[in-house]
Amino acid sequence: MRETLISVFNLLGWAWWIEINTQQPSCTYYFGPFLSQKEAFDAQSGYVEDLKNEGAQGIAVKFKRCKQPTELTIANDLGEVRDFKLFGIYSSQT
Repeated sequence: MRETLISVFNLLGWAWWIEINTQQPSCTYYFGPFLSQKEAFDAQSGYVEDLKNEGAQGIAVKFKRCKQPTELTIANDLGEVRDFKLFGIYSSQT
């Protein structure tokens, strides 16, 4: 039931997403979807910790209510090289 509700919220643009921008490397990451802003807020620390462990610097976190972004990882200064082991993880898979 929960997965269905998350899917409906996501399709309608009511789901919450975490947007994390890093200065080094220059990337934008999206994590979600979440049913509530509180749920997203509670999950953010794990994603931030993973990025810090990977050496990311200048981390800024935002919470957005929207449909699923078309790209979950945008690597601005890495060209086509992307490391997907951390990214695109849905809240239901954590």
